[in-house]
Amino acid sequence: MLISTRGRYAIRVIIDLAQNSNGNFIPMKDVAKRQEISLKYLEKILPILTKHKIVEGVHGKGGGYKLGKNINKYKVIDILKLTEGDLAPVTCLKKGEHCKRKAQCKTVFMWNKFYDIINKFFGSITIDDLLNDNKNFDLFTNIQQLL
Repeated sequence: MLISTRGRYAIRVIIDLAQNSNGNFIPMKDVAKRQEISLKYLEKILPILTKHKIVEGVHGKGGGYKLGKNINKYKVIDILKLTEGDLAPVTCLKKGEHCKRKAQCKTVFMWNKFYDIINKFFGSITIDDLLNDNKNFDLFTNIQQLL
């Protein structure tokens, strides 16, 4: 499993909006400059986040983007699933995929467990955790709970 730049940048954009929020809309060009992400690339990411109401967007003078809800409501898993799609580590676990060997496969339990850990792990981290330098997030304890 490889998280693409789209997924990583989407998380960075949301963190940037949270850090620079003053209740007003933040121009996309400001986010692009601070995050060193091309405006053209942000133009591909922000519509996805807007469509799914992760951020609110307004066009025109005074327009830009802002978060649609409190930062502790944003789970990393939700952002990654929007930008990356299914985080399944192997094709046979992706929704809509069918593997004729799945019933007799000796490794499917391992991939299922790994997939479950991925979802639980990213589902346990909020943007608030990331903004607070993980002070509220104990990685070791969290991993133990996932297993």
